[in-house]
Amino acid sequence: MTETRFSGIQPEVRLTRFSHGAGCACKLSPADLRTVLGLVHGLDGDRDPNLLVGLDTSDDAAVYRVRDDLALVVTTDFFTPIVDDAYDWGRIAATNALSDVYAMGGTPLLALNLVAWPRDGLPFELLARVLEGGNDVVRRAGAVIGGGHSIDDPEPKFGLAVVGTVHPAHVFTNRDAQPGDALVLTKPVGLGVISTALKRDAAPPALVDEAIRVMTTLNADARDAALDLGDAIHAATDVTGFGLLGHLRELLHASGLAGDIDVDAVPVIDGVRELLAAGMVAGGTQRNHAFVDDYVDWGTLAHDEQLLLADAQTSGGLLLAVEPGSTDRLVDALEARGTPAAAVVGATRIGDTGTIAIKHPGIRE
Repeated sequence: MTETRFSGIQPEVRLTRFSHGAGCACKLSPADLRTVLGLVHGLDGDRDPNLLVGLDTSDDAAVYRVRDDLALVVTTDFFTPIVDDAYDWGRIAATNALSDVYAMGGTPLLALNLVAWPRDGLPFELLARVLEGGNDVVRRAGAVIGGGHSIDDPEPKFGLAVVGTVHPAHVFTNRDAQPGDALVLTKPVGLGVISTALKRDAAPPALVDEAIRVMTTLNADARDAALDLGDAIHAATDVTGFGLLGHLRELLHASGLAGDIDVDAVPVIDGVRELLAAGMVAGGTQRNHAFVDDYVDWGTLAHDEQLLLADAQTSGGLLLAVEPGSTDRLVDALEARGTPAAAVVGATRIGDTGTIAIKHPGIRE
């Protein structure tokens, strides 16, 4: 479907100047969330047996069974401007919100806009472009926008609440990985570095364009390739604000396993390491690193490379735990669907729950 742009003229406004952070790097850290949820009473009470996926494993979305052959996938995601173009910000935020549905094996059905906007600080024409970008992505995903909610806020924010569908027998979760599973990542990392550089006026335009391309690529093809493998996909999550290691740690903890990452196999966007060496590190990335540090055996891996594995992604790829004999089929299927960056980046194993060892470190020190 051809994407259309709002016919009005966008003023020369740097949207990222209105944001204290960049995209999913604004998320509360896993440690922060653990503290908050530990203070809330009643969320871990008696569970409805039809709630197939809830809070207990920190999964990507809630899944509720409505009949034997149908479950609803429900999620929400929103964040501050990550790029300066309003239309592109809308596209990125929508792609990111839809990703949670794909990470559960689901199909998006209906979305609601979530808007916070400084009514006296930014023109409504810009908000129209944000909404248009989001709508174009939702339509491309085969879903519809059914309404939304807005508030006046000095810091702009945009995202979606999304409802999707999935067969109860075909739900992907982050809790069923098996020892020896291969870990397959479907998008390159480095998006948090680029978005931080953009906010600091230090990102080459070509690199920004590549980041936008990656962040607006739906994970639908990755979901389809995974579904084609059936029971060979044991667990899944998407890699966003907690970084590769943060989301892997959640998957391993939920599955009762440990894991290894081959740092040299992790796909990285060309040009990111140069920006990282220049100090382009998001606050969210630093919080991610602090959170996973107690669970990771870094070996002799250089600190910049550690930060890259903890880099706070926005609209990143899926991380799949795959039966080892099926990895070639999966990678081939992903490449056939236009996902050439997919790579086997590690494996699960029996060990201290939630711990990660970095393999083949030190080459880039």
